[in-house]
Amino acid sequence: MRRGEIVKLKWPDVDLKRRIATLRDTKNGEDRVIALSSRAVEALQAIPRSIDGQQVFPLTPNALKLGWKRAAQRAGIINLRFYDLRHEADSRLFEKELNPMEVSSVSGHKTLQMLKRYTHLKMEELALRLG
Repeated sequence: MRRGEIVKLKWPDVDLKRRIATLRDTKNGEDRVIALSSRAVEALQAIPRSIDGQQVFPLTPNALKLGWKRAAQRAGIINLRFYDLRHEADSRLFEKELNPMEVSSVSGHKTLQMLKRYTHLKMEELALRLG
């Protein structure tokens, strides 16, 4: 998910039983529904509800950006932006052999051209699949 999608996520839009979340008013102005992995469901179940019961992550986009920056610095990670995680996730989903339509439904990329731009396949893995 994009940073803005994460901080806008509200509990009424999360269905842990069905393992889906609805992202409202995304970057392209449309809502989209995403599938949640079992690990994502576990993580969401573990976090406390905010006082108003609405916002899943009661942060501003800037607070998330600064928190990420501090965490990366503490871990000694250089030049890793929060946005880079989406690129990595796309590549990992392809490694799990999801098809482009499935990956784009998770990532929110509207065109194959954009999805391809942000996906980095491991050539060694591709070579093994080619035989």
